Amino acid sequence: MRTEKNILVAFVLNLLFSIVEFIGGTLTNSVAIVSDSVHDMGDAISIGISYFLEKKSKKKPDNNYTYGYTRYSVLGSIITTFILFVGSILVIYNAIERIFNPVDINYNGMIVLAILGFIINFIAAYFTKDGDSLNQKSVNLHMLEDVLSWVIVLVGAIVMLFTDIKIIDPILSIIVALFILINSIKTLKEIIDIFLEKKPSNIDIDEIKEHLLEIDGVIDVHHIHIRSIDGFNNYATMHVIVETISKDLKYKIKEELKEHNIVHTTIEFEDKDEECDFEQCNINTPTSTHHHHHHH
Repeated sequence: MRTEKNILVAFVLNLLFSIVEFIGGTLTNSVAIVSDSVHDMGDAISIGISYFLEKKSKKKPDNNYTYGYTRYSVLGSIITTFILFVGSILVIYNAIERIFNPVDINYNGMIVLAILGFIINFIAAYFTKDGDSLNQKSVNLHMLEDVLSWVIVLVGAIVMLFTDIKIIDPILSIIVALFILINSIKTLKEIIDIFLEKKPSNIDIDEIKEHLLEIDGVIDVHHIHIRSIDGFNNYATMHVIVETISKDLKYKIKEELKEHNIVHTTIEFEDKDEECDFEQCNINTPTSTHHHHHHH
């Protein structure tokens, strides 16, 4: 619940501020500020989307979404990241144009706006810092970027006040935009990995296998499939060959997996004499391991 409230606070702050900022940027003639307001507006819109999708992602699994709604949070993250991606490209484009046609800028107004921007975004960043969903992380990333970009704008405005080098304004704007662009590409890669069901980055299959084989009564483990639902919570399915099947053993296996951030496991137990018939599915072990005889 905390997550949603924070996102809402960030949303309202950002939306109101981006409007103030747009007007301020236009009045002071600073492209760095106008471009920042576009990016802030994008943030605000995407945070709004994140808010609704984060709320939806908390719903319990039902017959339609048997895995739950968690991925809606990831969807929020995609939209947010995409808006930033497009926004930063537009900013760079506008700034380059400005480099060739410099204009007069009201530096004092710019300094006042930058200080204001820094304070407001600092508050918003503080509110969203404890998120643990990818969605919240991307919202928080925006906030930190905003704080950083205001520091850059402030320094730039002060330098321009004393030197009157107008070209600093669009250059600052490009630096901020590039930073945002690179980060959004990184986030997109993470999201794509999740949708492609790639092995989660915080998981080491070999290590998990080793740990499971150390449990008494476990002879072999294969068909290990691990997917991440949202970048934090992982689901696993596996076949475990055991001496005798027991509730206690299942509990031990699940406890071990919990230590590896696996929140949901489906285990199929097999007898040591049982031949596993899905040869093609055995990505985790060479076929030969099935035919070893275990001596006790």
